[in-house]
Amino acid sequence: MGPEAFDYHLPPERIAQAPAARRGDSRLMVCTGEAPVHVRSRSLPEHLPPDALVVVNASRVVPARLHATRDDGRRFELLVADPSPAQGVGATVSAWVRGAKRLRPGDALHAGGLCLRYEGADPVDARARRFTVEHGRMLSVLHERGELPLPPYIARPQGPGPGDLERYQTVYARDDGSVAAPTAGLHLDEEMLARLDVVELLLHVGPGTFLPMDVTDVTEHRVGAERIELTSDAAARIEAARAAGRPIVAVGTTTTRALEGIAAAHGGRLPPTVGTTSLVITPGFRFSVVTHLLTNFHLPRSSLLMLVCALAGRSRVLSWYREAVRHDYRFYSYGDCMLVAREPDTPDPNEEPS
Repeated sequence: MGPEAFDYHLPPERIAQAPAARRGDSRLMVCTGEAPVHVRSRSLPEHLPPDALVVVNASRVVPARLHATRDDGRRFELLVADPSPAQGVGATVSAWVRGAKRLRPGDALHAGGLCLRYEGADPVDARARRFTVEHGRMLSVLHERGELPLPPYIARPQGPGPGDLERYQTVYARDDGSVAAPTAGLHLDEEMLARLDVVELLLHVGPGTFLPMDVTDVTEHRVGAERIELTSDAAARIEAARAAGRPIVAVGTTTTRALEGIAAAHGGRLPPTVGTTSLVITPGFRFSVVTHLLTNFHLPRSSLLMLVCALAGRSRVLSWYREAVRHDYRFYSYGDCMLVAREPDTPDPNEEPS
């Protein structure tokens, strides 16, 4: 199956350039019954199963876009692919670099108190370049001088504004590490969360999550490894909910990939985990954990849309996307959202096999 199987027509004016006035004001298409229901996202708790456990990704977006200068004065724009507190002197850093063809091994790039020595192409990510930190700490400099890496389809000729700094971040974000927001969580506010049974995990979103599928067979698409963490308390709560047959609602595709990536690596179990996942969910994937998904409307031919289709059925999801276009929903990161359930004929992952 090729990427064209996950294509749809979207008028450019349907791409959201700003969030709703308030987090609960965005629209929600509930696709868990016979026909979609159109409501506001503030009513999400009313449309979830009453005993659902809601899992969120508490990763915090880092201002990971950095302008650095070479000794000869030439400037380069870097998107640091995996910003972390561990990136001090001697650490290796990967970044997507605008103007990378002009770099030569040994070049030094400077930004504030940071000095990066260029090493060459990243052996894992063909789009990235590798650097060694010779002076300073990457995360500190990013917070001092970095820019919020809004997606390119959000037009900000003058750069992100103060409103973006607040709204392109979930209200429960706690650990620095993502270069893009887990956008399904942008719809949730404190009042809504207080009405839900919520547990947190971490998947630090890297730029590879949003790469276009430029392959002829979608099973060959790769997004790169992303850091994940599931604490012992969170793992115990999710496993207890699964054992009790409770629905597991993933807020976002990143939460889904973290849960299913851990389960796939441990025979369906969810042990406490600190590691990485590079899971790409393609058609035919057997979900072990997630029964429901809250998610935004994603780009055509993207791995994110493919994940939603794998969970809820490709023809149904694409029909809901067409309905969303007809009903003037707003798409992508600052857009509206949908709630979907696992396709009915897929075995319930919380049931014991007969």
